[in-house]
Amino acid sequence: MVSRRDFLKKGGLAMVAAAVGSTPLKAVAQAMSGEKEFVSNRPLPANRRFMSKAVEEVIESVKKRLKDQKLAWMFENCFPNTLDTTVDFQMKNGRPDTFVITGDINAMWLRDSGAQVWPYLPLCRKDEQLRLLIAGVINRQTQCILLDRYANAFTHGAESSEWKSDRTEMKPYIHERKWEVDSLCYPVRLAYNYWKTTGDTSVFDKEWQRAARLIYQTFTEQQRKKDKGPYRFQRRTERKSDTLTCDGWGQPVKPVGMIVSCFRPSDDSTDLGFLVPSNLFAVKSLRQLAEIWDKVVGDREAAGQCRALADEVEQAVRKYAVGRHPEHGEVYAFEADGFGNTLFMDDANVPSLLALPYLECVADNDEIYKNTRRMVWSDSNPYFFKGSAGEGIGGPHIGYDMVWPMSLIMKAMTSKDDAEIRNCVRMLRDTDGDTGFMHESFHKDNASKFTRRWFAWANTLFGELVLKLVNEGKVGLLNSL
Repeated sequence: MVSRRDFLKKGGLAMVAAAVGSTPLKAVAQAMSGEKEFVSNRPLPANRRFMSKAVEEVIESVKKRLKDQKLAWMFENCFPNTLDTTVDFQMKNGRPDTFVITGDINAMWLRDSGAQVWPYLPLCRKDEQLRLLIAGVINRQTQCILLDRYANAFTHGAESSEWKSDRTEMKPYIHERKWEVDSLCYPVRLAYNYWKTTGDTSVFDKEWQRAARLIYQTFTEQQRKKDKGPYRFQRRTERKSDTLTCDGWGQPVKPVGMIVSCFRPSDDSTDLGFLVPSNLFAVKSLRQLAEIWDKVVGDREAAGQCRALADEVEQAVRKYAVGRHPEHGEVYAFEADGFGNTLFMDDANVPSLLALPYLECVADNDEIYKNTRRMVWSDSNPYFFKGSAGEGIGGPHIGYDMVWPMSLIMKAMTSKDDAEIRNCVRMLRDTDGDTGFMHESFHKDNASKFTRRWFAWANTLFGELVLKLVNEGKVGLLNSL
């Protein structure tokens, strides 16, 4: 016998269902209960830039295992966002070629593009077209480096950039010419791990080898042992962080072995020329280059040069960029100048001090790193913000009180503490501004106030984090936010 309560419940659902036609009963139930229906924010299949069967299988598998409907919805939106919206893949002269925009800026950053396709790399073994797409990114990055090894971002065609009037060597196909050490590290990271994942060495052709030699040359030039090198940059702007002092050379450095990075991965200028996270990233990249020269190309001389430079940079970091903080002990500085000056802080963009284990630049149990980690996630970091909506690291690029989800992602990526990871994922879930996507930054007290609605790098990183936790057997953690 059906109770009055059950009759009303079931009958009510039936009447609403009849009124809305084909609306699924699940959605109807959600509407009646006041629950939010999480409808995919992905483009329709016909409008997606690239489709991967392997990626779609991962999305469905993860969604089935996540009980938190909002988290599952956000993963579905974010993980494929790079493929859905940012890639332009073609076969060009018989070789794959892939242009990748960063989202709402129609340009390809060497850094962002390498990071955006990174989470799809393990799936290449099961998806040949996906493998070709990533090989295409490597090929396009190679051509970008050959065009201008000091540029950080490139246009798809020869159209004029909004920064064409910058006082530097601008030319067609360059969007922005800010010298950032990590811009030459990310292409190495992607190419090296593509080779390790697929066994394919076709990307290491003569063009790639030319680009690899230019990477080494640029790093040695920016050690500034003999002179300041060929790179200068100035911009007419009200933003101090968008230009370089000292007639475009940047602040003086003492040539101690580290590599000058005129700009940070945030595209803000450095205060002190030796950006420490990027220098440690360069050490990792040089050792990866050495292995490729050794095992793939067979150039022992080039391999030896890369290893020697890696050792020199690492030793210089240890000597000139590790300092004693009054509260946290021995820590990595964010920047140094070789004269004894150091800057204690961290920025949200990757590479950052927080992200060093994620990039395999230091071990996560490195005592100096552990001290540094405590420092940067505290009020000892001028760009750490904490409010009623969330907490995390920002930076001068956006300014006061704006937390970057990327910092929360990196904290979770590099943590061994389940409670810490859970807290980070919860904040990421709850600070999306009800959009289902990550953003560049959100206000510490109001998550509906955010920058960049379409930021594919951050979206893909979030997807990478969720998938990592699922693969590590932490589904229970994700289901207990």
